[in-house]
Amino acid sequence: MQRVDHRELIEAAAERLNPHRIEDRVSGDVASVLVTDSGQTYAGVCIDTPCGTGFCAEHSAIAAMVTAREHRISRIVAVWRSDTGKLHVLPPCGRCREFIRQIHPDNLDTDVVLGLDRSAALRDLLPEHEWPDPIGTL
Repeated sequence: MQRVDHRELIEAAAERLNPHRIEDRVSGDVASVLVTDSGQTYAGVCIDTPCGTGFCAEHSAIAAMVTAREHRISRIVAVWRSDTGKLHVLPPCGRCREFIRQIHPDNLDTDVVLGLDRSAALRDLLPEHEWPDPIGTL
């Protein structure tokens, strides 16, 4: 597997930022890039809609990956740039964390980039991900 460091992945995601405002919604202001276990990269951006049917940048990148018949994510990052031009690395929301997990069981080991020098395994960001044991008799 080709290893891409945090800075390269963050920069690759930042290059895909392309905010587009329509009324009170913005699309493309968050971008995500992921690297699969085979070393391929996929990217996506968020799409905000007024009725809640939009999706996060991670979902978009994962859709591109699945379209290419891959399912195992080695590393993933999402970024957003503020109105003042400062770049932020965003942790995946709860919905994205669960989505990553459900694409492939090995994705619990996905390295989620949280900054230039910081990352965590998805399993550490998604506690209590195992199906619970039965409680016994009541």
